[in-house]
Amino acid sequence: MIRAAMPTEVDAITVIEHGCFGTDAWSEDLVAAAIEAEHGTVLIDGADAYGAIAVAGDVADLERIAVMPSRRRQGVARRLLDALCSAARSEGATRMLLEVAANNESAIALYTSCGFTTISRRAGYYRGGVDALVMQLELEEDR
Repeated sequence: MIRAAMPTEVDAITVIEHGCFGTDAWSEDLVAAAIEAEHGTVLIDGADAYGAIAVAGDVADLERIAVMPSRRRQGVARRLLDALCSAARSEGATRMLLEVAANNESAIALYTSCGFTTISRRAGYYRGGVDALVMQLELEEDR
């Protein structure tokens, strides 16, 4: 069940971070800051998936979607993304932006299937010189 993350769940989300992102994982302080942010939402789905957005004006930034390997390819990320889009609309956002590694084919396929389009490329953005694709979704009333 997808629900808002609580400040008491920082440790659990940090475990998800490390399981999904390794050395690029957010610290406990970053996770706590995301949960406590006034203009943003962190949603958790059990003990093995979460997502986070930050909202500034009419733009929501998808900061994270993390799903532990044992739950991948089961629609968890799509459900989290849908819930995060709803949260973004509730906070007044009319579009969502994200950056994704250009070599992350499964994430790009998910975002494209949900209506995101590539609007820019950032050369060498990620560790190891991997480019980032900047993608955008116009948020409609309900997807």
